[in-house]
Amino acid sequence: MFSLQDLLGPERGSQAVDQISNDVGAEPSAVSSAIQAALPILMGGLANNASNPQGAESLNTALEQDHDGGILDNLGGLGGMIFGGGGQPEAVQPPRQADAGGILGHILGNNQGQVAEKVSNQSGLGMGQVSQILMLLAPIVMGYLGRQKREQNVGADGLGGLLGGILGGGQQAQPSGNPRAESGSFLDQDGDGSSMDDIASMAYKYMTNRS
Repeated sequence: MFSLQDLLGPERGSQAVDQISNDVGAEPSAVSSAIQAALPILMGGLANNASNPQGAESLNTALEQDHDGGILDNLGGLGGMIFGGGGQPEAVQPPRQADAGGILGHILGNNQGQVAEKVSNQSGLGMGQVSQILMLLAPIVMGYLGRQKREQNVGADGLGGLLGGILGGGQQAQPSGNPRAESGSFLDQDGDGSSMDDIASMAYKYMTNRS
């Protein structure tokens, strides 16, 4: 779970890691470490959004309108869409499926700096490179989720269960349960009303168990 090879398949996932490494100017091993730290946090943030009806409807609309998974077939051009040739986000608005800043804003809100710092600490990469990696991962995650949504014919009320299953290693929410509530309680493990600390903790435990 939670590597691009798992999401995209071994060959395409490895190609994507190499492409991201080229885009941010870092070693593939360090980029892989950063990706494995960041993916569960991004997925967890989406699950947090989908844990209430308004957030689920908003996410569902975004997936249906802008994220059909087609971007997964053009990962080689993703960096150019986001950064242009200068390594920084383009002044010209990118296509919505590649609007990394907007996607990260919706997923992480004001926690982007906190997440980047945690990923930086776990991967050894600088904050600038981690921020670029997050921007490249955000459209990939949305494209992957959009494709899964279509393949599994999931609506707004099923997104929490879909994401909970991805985060939980394939343990989908039971049909008789409330996937939104289950996803929300699953993420807010310490019951403090905020899931971001729990998402970061899950990511850290996941990385520790893999090492």
